[in-house]
Amino acid sequence: MLTYLIDLILVAVCVIGITAINGVLTNAIGEKWFGGKNHSHIFNQSKRIQSGWNQVGGKKHKR
Repeated sequence: MLTYLIDLILVAVCVIGITAINGVLTNAIGEKWFGGKNHSHIFNQSKRIQSGWNQVGGKKHKR
C-alpha cells in the first residue's frame, strides 16, 4: 500500500510538472513565433492602463 501511494504521488508530481513546463514553453514559443513585431503591445497597453491604480499590499499599516 505504501508503494502504491509513493507511485501515485510520483506520477501526480510528474504530470503536474510536465503540464506546467509545457504551458510555459508553448507560451514562450507562441510569443516569439506568432507575436509579430508588436508582441509586447498587450503588455505595454496593460501597464499604461494600470499606471494610475493604487498599490495593494506591501507595507503593513501601523495601528
